Amino acid sequence: MPDVFLTGGSGWLGGGVLRRLLADGYGVRALARSDEAARIVSAAGAEPVRGDVTEAGSWTDALRDCSVVFHVAGKVSMCDPGQLAVNLAGTRTVMEAAGRAGVPRVVFTSSAATIGEARGEVGTESTPHPGRYLSAYARSKHEAEQLAFSEGRRLGIEVVSVNPSSVQGPGRTHGSARIFIGYLQGRLRWAVKTRLPLVSIDDAAAAHVLAATRGEPGERYLISGWHPTVEEAIALLGEIGAVEHPVRYLPWWALATGATAVEGLWRLVGKEPPYCRAMAREVRHGHVFDTTKSERELGLAYTPPREWLAETVEWYRAQGVV
Repeated sequence: MPDVFLTGGSGWLGGGVLRRLLADGYGVRALARSDEAARIVSAAGAEPVRGDVTEAGSWTDALRDCSVVFHVAGKVSMCDPGQLAVNLAGTRTVMEAAGRAGVPRVVFTSSAATIGEARGEVGTESTPHPGRYLSAYARSKHEAEQLAFSEGRRLGIEVVSVNPSSVQGPGRTHGSARIFIGYLQGRLRWAVKTRLPLVSIDDAAAAHVLAATRGEPGERYLISGWHPTVEEAIALLGEIGAVEHPVRYLPWWALATGATAVEGLWRLVGKEPPYCRAMAREVRHGHVFDTTKSERELGLAYTPPREWLAETVEWYRAQGVV
């Protein structure tokens, strides 16, 4: 297999893509911005390349002779407006480096949050974007995606966008995974009725690797294998984990009020809040996506939710998380 270049290989989703690439026989050069990141990608079996994705430097020489660049790195936060600059700068740097190195294809990690479908609508890759955003995260990923496509056209690079929903599985304890962990620990007593667009880490990683060879240039692919209601997700989780306790469901206004208060307090001390109004808006929206295109064109076969959720619960317990 030819060598490929990967950004974000020491992170959550990037780590999954790294493992899948190595398992499929690719030689991987992975960008690492710290000694710890270099150690992680080296231990996995990749060649670490020191550098920062937002700053061009000697690391860009490592793209030469690579058949594909996987740009997975980026800041992911519902509550940090500063991520726009980081995600745009990183995308521009990677695209320019790929152009100089003559890399023919870039697989860009976008997000299902870029679709912009109306509440209650099933989002597809061709859903017209309304031009407004539920969160700074959605805006940063949408604008970075547009930048990747425009730079690809300018530089003569084939760009394929992979748009995963909330990626879950063994190894994740942050973000929306806290819902699962909280319920298994018996601490989740309150929730809001909505839908959760979820995909397993293995399926998200597989989609990236498939996009490198099967994705159509200039196209985007929604990756989201399960869209349960909160009640449905908790019921399956409780069945798998042999846990059962009542959860009360709050009205939307209570969620919004709490988010406003938490965000205000954390902003006063100059820190990024763990919960904010943008996050509350995303929760209330309850995204649902049509993934027919990823199945038809990429050949992606989604893992049954019961299977990957059982593996996740087993990992939580093995690690002492629950």
